[in-house]
Amino acid sequence: MVCYLRSTSLPSRPHCTEVKVAEELYSLDASISSPSTTIITMCDGLRRLQDIYSGVEEIIHLPSNQVRSSQQKKMLDGEMECSLGLLDLCNTMQDIFVELKTIIQELQVAMRKGDNEIVQARIQSFNRMVKKDKQQFKKASKKATPDKTDYPMVKLLTKAREVTISLLESTLQLLSKQIEIPKQSLVSKAFYKRKVVVCEEDQLQALECSIGDLESRTGHLFRILVQSRVSLLNILSS
Repeated sequence: MVCYLRSTSLPSRPHCTEVKVAEELYSLDASISSPSTTIITMCDGLRRLQDIYSGVEEIIHLPSNQVRSSQQKKMLDGEMECSLGLLDLCNTMQDIFVELKTIIQELQVAMRKGDNEIVQARIQSFNRMVKKDKQQFKKASKKATPDKTDYPMVKLLTKAREVTISLLESTLQLLSKQIEIPKQSLVSKAFYKRKVVVCEEDQLQALECSIGDLESRTGHLFRILVQSRVSLLNILSS
């Protein structure tokens, strides 16, 4: 099955402002928090995050956002440290995507052969992996946020970080629900509803395609986060 990565970028903007980027962030945050979120929602959310960070990158270089006090430098240093955590979370998600695609491929083979024991063991291992990774997200969410400040760039960076963590964590939760055996997950249906194997296999292929989209977009987000970090380092060292 051929998977096509959707590319639906927002219209190009002549100039980004703190207000516009903040509006995008709060809109995305609301979308992630909705009870009707799906994997497709998360794919679109990652695309929107790329646009948001591109806007943040533009704002970082505005003369009005140059470091003018030791307090501003301290706050930016804090965000710099937190940005490493975001990069780690992106790498964690990439590991999750690779493992999930392997599980789906093995499950498709097992469905044809009627041999599920190996896949069940693999899924149990995956669930332990997810449980450990969820702790990493909790630690990232507990990172201290700066006190009230009039420094717009720090406000945006902090909110962008919080939304990024929330989006990646929600993505992990949605994907793990499709793999858990005890619940009415897609994998559970594939194991036990033998009369609809063809239908379930098509669904598994669709899930694999969505995971590929998520993997690609997370990779793009990682590169944008690295560029944002480089820009902040340049500002702090100037």
